[in-house]
Amino acid sequence: MTSLKRKWSVKTQRFLQAFQKPFEDISTAAGRIFSPRDDNYPATGAQPFAGDIPDAHHRHQAPW
Repeated sequence: MTSLKRKWSVKTQRFLQAFQKPFEDISTAAGRIFSPRDDNYPATGAQPFAGDIPDAHHRHQAPW
């Protein structure tokens, strides 16, 4: 009887682990999406446009 109980226990554990795995994967992904950023990029903000807009006549000419 103990070997039957052991087989039942092993099968039950494998089933529960297989059932838990997708939920663990989804919760890990959700945790990464909604967690604070972990990148160390500098906060530069919006950069103003400092160039000149070319007029229609000079737009397609080579700069040299």
